[in-house]
Amino acid sequence: MRAYEMSAADGLDSWRSAERPTPELGRGQVLVRLRAASLNYRDLLICEGRYPFAINLDRMIPVSDGAGEVVALGEGVRRFRGGERVAGIFSQSWLGGAQVADMWQTALGGAVDGVLAEYRVFDEDGLVTLPGSLSFEEGATLPCAAVTAWNALYGLKPLRAGETVLTLGTGGVSIFAIQLARAAGARVIATSSSDAKLERAKALGAHDTINYRNHPDWQHEVRRLTDDAGVDHVVEVGGTGTLPRSIASTRPGGHIGLIGLLAQGEAIDPLAILGASCIVRGVAVGSREMFEDMNRSIALHRIEPVIDRVYAFDEAPAALADLAKATHVGKIVIRID
Repeated sequence: MRAYEMSAADGLDSWRSAERPTPELGRGQVLVRLRAASLNYRDLLICEGRYPFAINLDRMIPVSDGAGEVVALGEGVRRFRGGERVAGIFSQSWLGGAQVADMWQTALGGAVDGVLAEYRVFDEDGLVTLPGSLSFEEGATLPCAAVTAWNALYGLKPLRAGETVLTLGTGGVSIFAIQLARAAGARVIATSSSDAKLERAKALGAHDTINYRNHPDWQHEVRRLTDDAGVDHVVEVGGTGTLPRSIASTRPGGHIGLIGLLAQGEAIDPLAILGASCIVRGVAVGSREMFEDMNRSIALHRIEPVIDRVYAFDEAPAALADLAKATHVGKIVIRID
């Protein structure tokens, strides 16, 4: 089978095309013919040697997010049938409940092989069925970005209709957060440095937008838009570079889902969290149970994942380079023909 491998963190040259034998099935396992994969900022961090969690660089197949169809079943499989359309869960051991201790040791495209290949064997517990309305390309966008957005909005303090959500930027997690929050009847305030991207955000469901180049202290605009009440939820993808402003934007008792490492800044003063009386929680993707809950919402509300561009399989390195430019809205996808 065709695949990409990674044996060193060589930046945008990290992925090498390879031929590998089609993996063999064991008991309780499912062979999936992968049809599409989508990229996340995590993939770039791994290639640049900046990923802070476990990785295996012994000819590791990269990329965590993929979708395909079941083509063979191992002995004892009960959850799936041949021909079903599926996606792998990000952490193969986190099925439900609280985050498991070995989450990072079972994360696809990091500690274990990912999905940038024609075939992959999964334990049957490590898959979910795709919503029927989605293509393989759309389904491939879900495992990391969409589940992360869902966990940020529902994992600790479930979002309620009428609450206000603040999203940062227009990457995959933020765009999914806009769509999921709008479907829940929440008000969305979106930020970006691009007016064109903010128009896209509005078309996808954002009620208010802030260009942070025009308003570098954008927390004041958030306060103005909420009559100084602050927001109920922040989907915080920036990290230390934006977290102080997110804290200042949040109402007492509000929730900040801390996800990304996109913006660098000074160390966080814990007094800011104390003064705001808000909750700052690390969000590390989510469980299979969250994935399945989210899929029901996507199916009910007919949510369509936003794909910026689709690349052919042999163009995968170009897709990674495109990701590094950070000009996309939504997701970058690789079709595995």
